[in-house]
Amino acid sequence: MKKRGMKRQLVGTVISDKMDSTVVVQVERLVKHRLYKKYIRRRLRLAAHDAKNDCGIGDTVRIIESRPISKTKKWRVCEILEKAV
Repeated sequence: MKKRGMKRQLVGTVISDKMDSTVVVQVERLVKHRLYKKYIRRRLRLAAHDAKNDCGIGDTVRIIESRPISKTKKWRVCEILEKAV
C-alpha cells in the first residue's frame, strides 16, 4: 500500500458565504521584494467546500486541499479557528 503525500493547508479569512455549501476564503501572505527589500502583501481568493454551512463572513478558517469538487472548488474547510464577532 502506497502512502500519500501531505495535503496543503492554508489559513485564511472568509470573505463571502452567499453560496450554498461554499465559502470564498482570502489567504494573505507577505513576500519580500527582490530589489527594494520591502514586504508586499499578496492575496489569494479560493473557493472552499463548507458542507455544514457553519462559516460566516469574517471567520478565520483552515482549508485543506482536496479532489476537485466543482469547476472552481478544490479546497475543503478543515476547521474554524476563530468565529467573527
